[in-house]
Formats: sequence, C-alpha cells, structure tokens
Amino acid sequence: MTSQDSLTSLAAARIAVATLLDAGVRHVVVSPGSRSAPMAYALAEAEAAGRVTLLVRIDERSAGFTALGLALSTGTPAAVLTTSGTAVGNLLPAVMEANHAAVPLVVLSADRPAELHGTGTNQTTLQMDLFGEHVRFAVDVPAGDNPQRAVRTALHAASGALEGTPPGPVQLNLAFREPLVPEPGEALPRREGRGIFHYDAGPEVLELLAAPAELPERRTVVLAGHGAGAVAEAFARAYGLPLLAEPSSNARFGPNAVGPYRLLLEHFSADSALPIERVVVFGRPTLSRPVAALLARAEVETALYEPVPVAWYEHGRRRETPFETLAGLGEFAGRGAAGWLDAWLLAGAAAQHALDGVLSAEALPTGPAVAATVWEHARGRLVLGSSNGIRDVDLAGQPQPAPLATVDANRGLSGIDGTIATATGIALGSGRETTLLLGDVTFLHDTGSLLLGSGEAEPDLRIVVLNDSGGAIFGLLEHGGVDAGGGYGTAVERLFATPHSADIRALAAAYGVGYSLAGTTADLAAALTSPLKGRSIVEVRTDRAGLRALHGRIKAAVGEAAGVRLGAWYRAQ
Repeated sequence: MTSQDSLTSLAAARIAVATLLDAGVRHVVVSPGSRSAPMAYALAEAEAAGRVTLLVRIDERSAGFTALGLALSTGTPAAVLTTSGTAVGNLLPAVMEANHAAVPLVVLSADRPAELHGTGTNQTTLQMDLFGEHVRFAVDVPAGDNPQRAVRTALHAASGALEGTPPGPVQLNLAFREPLVPEPGEALPRREGRGIFHYDAGPEVLELLAAPAELPERRTVVLAGHGAGAVAEAFARAYGLPLLAEPSSNARFGPNAVGPYRLLLEHFSADSALPIERVVVFGRPTLSRPVAALLARAEVETALYEPVPVAWYEHGRRRETPFETLAGLGEFAGRGAAGWLDAWLLAGAAAQHALDGVLSAEALPTGPAVAATVWEHARGRLVLGSSNGIRDVDLAGQPQPAPLATVDANRGLSGIDGTIATATGIALGSGRETTLLLGDVTFLHDTGSLLLGSGEAEPDLRIVVLNDSGGAIFGLLEHGGVDAGGGYGTAVERLFATPHSADIRALAAAYGVGYSLAGTTADLAAALTSPLKGRSIVEVRTDRAGLRALHGRIKAAVGEAAGVRLGAWYRAQ
C-alpha cells in the first residue's frame, strides 16, 4: 500500500540525482531497463542541464567497469545504474575490484517495491546486501521515501569521509512503484550544453628534503607497489636508496629506479656480500614471487607507508610495521649505505643491457619486447592488463628520467575481466590519449565492451593485443613444468592455455574499430607514435611455445651480467 504523502517515483529519482550531483558525481553509466526508468529520466534531465555526463552500455558488467575507470581517472565517485534482477548481479566483478582497490564506485540498483517481493513477480529478487562485505555501505530506499539522507551517507562512505574507512564501492538500492515515466506534457529542459567533466594533471614528480645527516646508514631498498605514487620515487631519491618499482606504482622513473630488479634480488640475498637489511613498502606489491620472498625473509626488517586507511589488507595480517609519516619511515629506513645505491644501479644497467640483447636476438616479437616498446612510447594514460602484460612491463620496461604516462591497472583482485571497459572509462574520464596493453585472452574476455551505441562518446584509445592464441602465463608457472613432463597429455594446454583461433581483425571490423597488424616491434613503435583519434586495435602475433625457454635465457643472461659487473665493482672497492 502507498501513503498519500509518499513521493512519486520520478520525484524520488530527481531528489536522488540532485543529491548525487551535489556530492560531486559527474559521470553516470546507464544500462537500460524498465524499473530503473525514473532514474534514467531524472539523469537525462540533469544531462540536458549540463550537470552530468551520461554513458550508456547494454552490458551491465561493462557498465560497471567503465564506471570504475571513470572513477580511477577523475579521482571522484562515478555511478552505475541498473534495473532489477540479474542486471545487479552483473556488477559484482567491478564492485569486488573497487573494494580491494579503494575506488569510489556508486551502484544505483533499481528494485521492485516491497509489496511485490516474495510474490513471484518478474525480475524480483533480494538485492539488498547482494555485494556483502565488498561495499562500504548499502541501503534500501523504499518506494515513495525521500532518498536524500541515504544518498548523502552513501557518498560519504564512497569517498572515504567516514573515519577509519578507505574509499570504496557503495550500493543504493532504490525501489520504485509505477508509474515509472514522466507525466504527460513533461519534457526535457532546454539543453544548456553537454558538460565534459575530467581533470588529469598528468604524471607527478615530487621533491622531498634530503635525509637528515644524523640518520644511520643502512642497506635499505624502496619497494613501490601498485598505487604507490610519486612519493615513493621522491623518498628513494631523498634517502639515497635503490627504487624497485612496479609499473602501476607510478614511481618507476628517476635516477634511483632499477629496471629488472626482480632478477637481481638473489644478488643481494642473505649470503651475498651486500645483503638487503630493510625494505620500505609504498603501495601494494603484487607482481612477482621474488618480491614476495624478499618480504618474507626473516632477517629482513620491513615497513609500510600508510598515511591513510587502505583497503587491500587487514591489520595484523602482514608483517610490515606501518608508518603514518614520512619522517617516521625515514628513521626506519636510514640513509643509503656507502656504495649501496651504486651497486644496485650498476647491476641494473648490466641486467638491462643483457635483457635487451636476448630480446633483440629473437626472430618474432615477444611479450617482453612488446611491453618494453609500449612502455617507451605510450603517452597520456597507459592501462596494463593483468596476467603477462603487466609482468612483462615490470621485467623489460626501462625506467625513464621522468614519468611519460600515468599508469593504471586493475590490481585490486588482478582479474582479467572488464579490462577494455576500464580503459574506456579511464580514457573518457581523463580526456587524454590512452594506450591499453593486454593479452588475447584478456581481450576476448571483454570484447563486448567494444560496443558503443550510436551517438555515444568515443575515447581516444589504442588497444595493443599481444596474440599468442591462448593464456601464456600458465606456461611460466608450475603448470609449464607439468606440461613439459608429458604425464597429463594435452590437459594443461586445454584447461589452462585455452587455445583459440579467434580473428581479431574481424572482431574489430564487427565493432567498427580501426585495426592494424604489427609484424615487428618497429611496426608497433610506429603505430604507437602515430596520431590517435578514436579507437584502434594493434595486433601483435607471437608464439608462446618458446616463452618458458625465453625467460630461462633472460634469467641466465641477467644473472651472469650482473654477477660479473658486481664482482668487478667489489674488487675495485
């Protein structure tokens, strides 16, 4: 039953939209549906007034990751609107990623009114708390109620304004009764001009005061994981410490950065002439087992810079000592010991030269060579797909004196889903040229996100697809050894590598996206430096059969070169 003084569905939706926009939401991704119609009409009115930018996606999973990308690139909450039923469930992957990556994603899920629940009414299910612990706040707004207070609380939670709580996703479950459409005679307001909302200052370089002279000298390394930011580079430089930076740290630059660092850790182990004593961690390290092994060494003391609450770990579950201030972290780290930074830089230069030599000898483009080329030439925003793509950049991407692009990646849960959608949101939200590097399986997993409806804004997005006809990363893990042993026949190839013969050129044509095939890294470099307007796909084909052996040759060459160079340096001291 409805009370006489309850709000109509459209009136409630208009209040909800106005409150969202007053709280700073400037992008909303809409998936079509009937029950969500009041919100859709209210958003259309706001867009006509120039207050919000709407994007429409028919696939809710794509819509969720597009909104995630918009929030990543703008640093402000972005919303996604769905109708009721399975539509809401399709947002779960994006919500899970937003949770662990602390991204302010606002889920606007439309629902049937209470009197229809439990009656078998079409598209009616329990939507409240559907996302469980993955949201910072969830609330049911009954049909006819004023949603203003619920929306304000949700936006506070999404943006990290609640004490002790990091930013993250929230759910507003909004119930609507019929009628779901405007009154006869109502119309959109006169269009004030389409608002374009984005802010992107570009890559950062920070300056910190030099380490106090009274600090003790220590053999400390700075480990910059995902989301560390330029402060990690500035800290390493100020304290005279080697910088081991993952690509999505946005700290992989400057004079202290070491390129193939993960292959050098064994040269600074406990039984070496210069063992690592301490590690200071910025951001979230996720990419390699050698780094995980370093952080687990009992003899190595570790610390974590945590000026604000983070979403990626529970307190008490990691061994690093957290520090809220750089001064406290600096006292833990100390100044770089005499010769400590030089040893790392010399080993890093020798390793980079050896790695480049191995890659240049290959007849076909390889993952590391493609990654190095993309890293060197990408500008604006660079999005790295999970699996081998980001690891190849971590291995072969040579640090530059200054950052060339802002780097993004879905490292909250490191899934391959929604990567194209995320990059699309990042490109549209930032308003900058964006390059996406991903593998063929990651690409095929999200080809639906290539679909843009007629009249929808098209990003300036270049998609580089390394196509080796399957999932190559498993061949570099233990599964590669199982496959080589032959005891399981074709099981590893079928169940893990998932070989395919998909035609990427045809897929590009089907979605109206430009396409080119790069046969060499020189061709790829030319494509990366050509003018970009709209979307294009650059395919690079390679063979994953020899990838495990290639990595073995890289490790051997780097180990020998670094060992020789460090040996000569030790003797000269």
